[in-house]
Amino acid sequence: MDRWPPMRVLLLAQFYPPVIGGEERHVRNLALALAGRGHDVHVGTLRVGAGEPPVDDPGVTVHLLDNVGHRAPGLYPTADRPLALPVPDPLTTRDLAGLARRIRPDVVHSHNWILGSWLPVPGSRRLPLVHSLHDYSHACATKRLMFEGAPCAGPTPARCLPCTRGHYGSLRGPVMYGAVRAGRPARERRVDVFTPVSRFVAEANGLPESGVDWEVVPNFVPDALLGERRSEGTAPGLPGLPGAPYLFFAGDLSQQKGVPTLLDAWSRLPADRPDLLLAGRPDAALPAPLPAGVHVAHSWPHESVVAAFQGCLAAALPSEWPDPCPTTVLEAMALGAPLVTTHEGGIADMVEDGDSALVVPPGDPAALARALARLVEDRALRARLRAGAAEKVRGFVQSEVAARFEGIYASLASGERSAR
Repeated sequence: MDRWPPMRVLLLAQFYPPVIGGEERHVRNLALALAGRGHDVHVGTLRVGAGEPPVDDPGVTVHLLDNVGHRAPGLYPTADRPLALPVPDPLTTRDLAGLARRIRPDVVHSHNWILGSWLPVPGSRRLPLVHSLHDYSHACATKRLMFEGAPCAGPTPARCLPCTRGHYGSLRGPVMYGAVRAGRPARERRVDVFTPVSRFVAEANGLPESGVDWEVVPNFVPDALLGERRSEGTAPGLPGLPGAPYLFFAGDLSQQKGVPTLLDAWSRLPADRPDLLLAGRPDAALPAPLPAGVHVAHSWPHESVVAAFQGCLAAALPSEWPDPCPTTVLEAMALGAPLVTTHEGGIADMVEDGDSALVVPPGDPAALARALARLVEDRALRARLRAGAAEKVRGFVQSEVAARFEGIYASLASGERSAR
């Protein structure tokens, strides 16, 4: 594998651990991987509330950025955790300008709408800029590409205005829609390489027809997860895990993640069915009370989720929205959990039906129940899917993805890949 000269890399992310989420974990793991490959890594992230300071990672320097949301959270759509908006935040831009002068990065890599605060920084045009699309935020003001509970056919005023009003409120919604739409030309002029996490994300954001340089670089899991795979039935117990064989789901406990469909499918299994364990953030999609045999864990640490994937008989992740590139799917594959999922969004890039997972139509409890029953009854099928997933997931591990980003940075910094 190619090794590149050391570079000073500035990653921009709206949040960073201990704020927890898939994107935050992605940025942190990428920062650690780049630092481990000899680069000088800096992360610029928003100062949020008065919580814990950012985690102290070796080789990574985290810089907290002032922002209007920190000073006046009531002005923002999500006052409890003010996010980066698709417009420049003058306080964040000021801090980024000072940060750029101090550290003089060779390349800047932004994630999410904090990009909007980087574009006005004086001298930023002279620095190579990579922008990762983890969702649909280049085209969709809610970032989810959903309309009236179903995948959206694409942004239009007739769909976006009522949708954003419902998501952000009647006053903020149209402003958010207008900001995303008006800022698109500037983002496409200034970003040198877009890196969507899946082909579906690229297409839904309109990259192929926009004339920009783009390359799919997926989400990833640490290489070490592959070393944590265990033979079936050998995973150690953990407080909170069922003692008998169980089926496992991890993610938001929502309709979009397919939880109501999963509960319906589980109820259709024979009476001696395995228990079902759901781990994730609570949502109104859960019935009350839950049926006997269904267990729910909220606010689990990631180590518990890993252990649950290791110990389950099978995992079910039946997304019903265009999931960009869900890390939980990769974790299930890496940890040896035979998987049932859908081909929504970027999942189609991640699994092949019958080889690395069983794929079912979204929102179809009967099909999901049949797939789960096959996995429960057929040990050989579980073994085959475990083996196929182990091979497929090697393209989605941290070292592989970090090397791809490293190559993009180096080609821009050296002029080998033309900057816009």
